[in-house]
Amino acid sequence: MISVLFADDHEMVRIGVSSYLASQKDIDVIAEAGDGEEAVKLALEYKPDIILMDLVMDKMDGIEATKQIKEAWPQAKIIIVTSFLDDDKVYPALEAGATSYMLKTSKAGEIADAIRATYEGQSILEPEVTGKIMSKMQNTTGEPHLQLTGREKEVLSLMAEGKTNQEIADELFIAMKTVKVHVSNILGKLEVQDRTQAVIYAFKNNLV
Repeated sequence: MISVLFADDHEMVRIGVSSYLASQKDIDVIAEAGDGEEAVKLALEYKPDIILMDLVMDKMDGIEATKQIKEAWPQAKIIIVTSFLDDDKVYPALEAGATSYMLKTSKAGEIADAIRATYEGQSILEPEVTGKIMSKMQNTTGEPHLQLTGREKEVLSLMAEGKTNQEIADELFIAMKTVKVHVSNILGKLEVQDRTQAVIYAFKNNLV
């Protein structure tokens, strides 16, 4: 029997998926978490065979929860189950230690199959995720800025204009927190230490 912890902030999603998994003879949902903090606590308490992890949750997101679980318990096998395919979700989740990456548009049977495969040591990735990873691998052999997403290029351009995070958020109609995430991703991808170095890089490489 494969023991499973399911972390998702939407109760109806948890009920639906858990009900289906309960009908499988080889899968047992032993605990459910409604946020990232609870997911970490229950994962380390129950040590389930598989953890199904949503990415966007209150208190702590799935990426940070995955990271904390893997740091405390390296053997954990975590399957991301999310609606997001953004670069700033896919790469950090996998880098944090997730084994597999599924979309919520997947059929319940596909998630069950992913649980079995991950339990057996396989890594199950949505085709779109595989494509992103292949693209990133190709880009890393070239110039760092080729890894930037369209949105990150927009943010970098506004940074070069001297705009603050708040001004960037206002102009792009996004949350301040989202801007901070984009800036952090930009610095990481360009391999620079601060905003000034990022802007210098942008001018040197004719990105603005």
